[in-house]
Amino acid sequence: MLKMKKIMLLLLSLSLFLACNKESEKITLVLDWAVNTNHTGLYVALEKGYYAQEGIEVAIEFPPETGGSSLLLSGTAQFAVSYQEEITFARMGGTPLKALAAIIQHNSSGFAARATAGIKDFKDFEAKRYGGWGSPVEDAVLKALMKRSGGDFNKIELIPIGSMDFFAATQQGIDFVWIFQGWDGIAAGLKNIPINYFPLREIDRALDYYTPVIAATDSFIEKNPAKVKAFLKAVSKGYEFSESHPKEAGEILLKYAPELDRELVLASQEFLAKEYKADAPKWGVMKQEVWENFAKWLSSYGLLEGEFKASDAYTNAFLP
Repeated sequence: MLKMKKIMLLLLSLSLFLACNKESEKITLVLDWAVNTNHTGLYVALEKGYYAQEGIEVAIEFPPETGGSSLLLSGTAQFAVSYQEEITFARMGGTPLKALAAIIQHNSSGFAARATAGIKDFKDFEAKRYGGWGSPVEDAVLKALMKRSGGDFNKIELIPIGSMDFFAATQQGIDFVWIFQGWDGIAAGLKNIPINYFPLREIDRALDYYTPVIAATDSFIEKNPAKVKAFLKAVSKGYEFSESHPKEAGEILLKYAPELDRELVLASQEFLAKEYKADAPKWGVMKQEVWENFAKWLSSYGLLEGEFKASDAYTNAFLP
């Protein structure tokens, strides 16, 4: 009996040793842009050890010029911050990207111009210089908006501005930019710079789509369901903490990105704390009608051809 107890204790000790020394699964997450408060929950999960609790080791990287999703397709990264519009066009083009969670429930982005630019309507975009990142998605949305307002998309001068922000761009000859209200919109108020802002979700209900989202490829999801669940469990905790503790979450983000303006980060975090989950039952959940309505809107303007299957483009199955 004593010998059996010793064996059991030895086996228990061995199993504990192996559990403690088991290598964490290494995962790379690539952002969509420079660090901002859309990403706070990702860094909170890192700082609070939520990834480690799930047995994963996460490296957060900046996107290349080709965009974060390109690293998913090459296998260099396993997860990326993306957008519903990117995934919609990708799926229609045969690229197997899938959204796993909505970082923010409602579209808080739109077009913005300094008040001095004289842009008061979409038709005023004519003969103006638009500063963008060179995505076909931007062209598609702008074409649709101009068609709706009776304007001519071909009269807009499209200027790639890379990572230049709204304020720098509009000081260097750019008239309007696509911004996030929770970042550049907040910053404009803090800088006392009057802007004219056109929120997409107020233009048409179909434009209240998910942006940003967390995405992966179909093949990675199919081969690694446990890893996907572990990652999303940690990330969910990070965003839930950011929602309930915006100031502390903002300070955590500043620890990882000390170059950011502290006043802006904390003000932005207060704004987004109400937007992460908003009216959803829990963080990350997506509705099929949101995916379908946006695709129908694009199709109505001749911007999507063929049948879009919304259920292939997103899933809530891996959320905790």
